Amino acid sequence: MSPTRPTTSAFAGIAAHGHVTFLGAGPGDPGLLTLRAVEALAAADVLIAEPDVLDVVRAHARVNVDTPQLTVADEKSAAAGVPVIRDAANLVMEAARSGRRVVRAVTGDPGLDGNTAEEMLVCASEGIPFEVVPGIPTAVGVPAYAGVPLRERGDGNGVRFVDARTASARCWTEAGASDGILVVSSTLETVAAAAAELVGAGRKPDTPLTVTVAGTTTRQRTWCATLGTIAQVFKQGKVLPSPEGARPVIAVVGEHGAAARRDELAWFESKPLFGWRVLVPRTKEQAASLSDQLRSYGAVPHEVPTIAVEPPRTPQQMERAVKGLVTGRYEWIAFTSVNAVKAVREKFEEYGLDARAFAGIKVAAVGEQTAASLVEFGVKPDLVPSGEQSAAGLLEDWPPYDPVFDPIDRVFLPRADIATETLVAGLIELGWEVDDVTAYRTVRASPPPADTREAIKGGGFDAVLFTSSSTVRNLVGIAGKPHNVTVIACIGPATAKTAEEHGLRVDVLSPEPSVSKLAEALAEYGAARREAAKEAGETVFRPSERRPGARRRRTT
Repeated sequence: MSPTRPTTSAFAGIAAHGHVTFLGAGPGDPGLLTLRAVEALAAADVLIAEPDVLDVVRAHARVNVDTPQLTVADEKSAAAGVPVIRDAANLVMEAARSGRRVVRAVTGDPGLDGNTAEEMLVCASEGIPFEVVPGIPTAVGVPAYAGVPLRERGDGNGVRFVDARTASARCWTEAGASDGILVVSSTLETVAAAAAELVGAGRKPDTPLTVTVAGTTTRQRTWCATLGTIAQVFKQGKVLPSPEGARPVIAVVGEHGAAARRDELAWFESKPLFGWRVLVPRTKEQAASLSDQLRSYGAVPHEVPTIAVEPPRTPQQMERAVKGLVTGRYEWIAFTSVNAVKAVREKFEEYGLDARAFAGIKVAAVGEQTAASLVEFGVKPDLVPSGEQSAAGLLEDWPPYDPVFDPIDRVFLPRADIATETLVAGLIELGWEVDDVTAYRTVRASPPPADTREAIKGGGFDAVLFTSSSTVRNLVGIAGKPHNVTVIACIGPATAKTAEEHGLRVDVLSPEPSVSKLAEALAEYGAARREAAKEAGETVFRPSERRPGARRRRTT
C-alpha cells in the first residue's frame, strides 16, 4: 500500500503559520555571518533584530523587508527619555501567524540566549515551524579577535564561561576555585567588581587578565592587566562606563602562555589602518571595491559623492552613435569610465538592445574597474591597458589603423563632457577617425550632511583619498578643506598638484594611477607610522586623535 500523501490543505496550514528562523548574528563583524544566515536573510519577509546587530543583518535582507523595532518610545516614555522594550516573542508570533517568513536575529549565538529559547518554545507550542542558524558566540569570537587563544596544546584545564551580569555567589565561588581559563561577559563598570569577586573566591591577584570592548569591530580596544590591577588601570586610563545597549565586554582570566604574547598575536588591532576613518570622495558605485579594500586594512570608509552624473543636454548625438553601433559604423568602441558603460547600457535598454549588439565590434576599457563593469553587462573587453590604467596607457597598446586588416576606420568614444583630449588626439595620430560623443555630464554633487562637513574641517577623519583633480576641487567646494591632521593621499602627480594648489600637503602618493594601489600606499603609510611609534615606545594614535588648531597649509 502506497504511503498517504499530505493534502494541499495540510501544506496550506503550514504556509498560513509562516516560518521563523532564529539566527545568530555573531559578535559584531558583519563578515562573520554564516552562508546559511545570508540565505535566510535574503528570503525574509520580516526581520526582527536586536538593535546592536540590526545594521549587520539588514544589509543582506531585501530592500522592502519589514523591520519592526524592539525598542520604541511612546509619548510618556519619550518625555522621560526611557525607551520601551517591546516583547520580541509577540512580534515574532504576530508576523508568523500572518504566514510570513520571519528572521529573529540575536547577538552571538541563539543557543546561548535565554530569551530566544523561550521564543522557540512559543513557536513549538503553536505549531509554527522554525529553524536555528547558529552564530559565532561573542565569548569565543572576541578573544580570537583580541589575539587571546583560549586553549594551548597540552593544556588540560577546561574553559569556563561566566556572565557577570547574572552570576550567583555560588558561580563566583566555583570560578574562583578553578585554575582554568575563565571568560567573563561583563560591562566596563562591573569588570573591576568581577575581578574582586574572583580574588575573594581564591584566585591570585596577579592572575593575568585581558579586557576587550567593542570586540570584532573597528572600535575594538583591549587592555592587559591582572585581577588586582584592572581597577587602577581603568582609573588611570579614565575609562568611561559602557554606553547603553553596548555589546558585552569580554574579559579573559587565567595563566595562559599565549595571552602573555598578545602583542604577537593581536592580528586584528595591528592592521595598518585599524580604526582609521577614511573619506572616500567618490560615488557609491565607484567607491564599493575601494571601500572593501580599505576595510581589509582595518579602516572605516566613509563614502561622500563629490560629483553627480546627469544625461547630456542634447541627447541626439548619443542616439545617433548608438544606432551607428548597431548598423556597423564602428570598428571600435572605447570606454574610459564606469559611467560611460552605464550611459551606453541605459541607452541600449531604452532601445530594447542588450550585449549582443556588440557582436563584431572591438571593445576597449581604460582599466580594471571599467572592464569589470563591461563584464557585468555581458561584454568581455578586447583591449585593457597592460601597463598604466589611463588614456595614455590605453594608447600605448592601441593598434594603428591598418586598411588591410581593419574594414572600418572609425572609433566610438562615449565619455564625459569634461574629459581631456588625450585619447582623441592619440587615436587620430594612429590613423583612426573618432566620434567623440558626450555620453553624460558631470556636475558638482550636493554638500554632504552637516556632521560630515564638520568632521572634514574639524579633523574627524584620519585620511582622505583623492582619485582625481576634480575630486579635490569638488570636495573643497562642497565641504571645505580637510583639517591639518588628516592624511592626504593622491592617485597621481596631477591630482597631488591640484591638492597643493588648494593649500593641502600631500602625505601619500600612489606609485601607479590605480585606486587599488592608492589604498595599498595608504596602508603602507599607516603601517610605517605604527612601527615608528612602537619603536619609539609611544602609544599608537590615529591621526584624528591629535588635532592641532590650524588647518593644513602648503609648506614651501
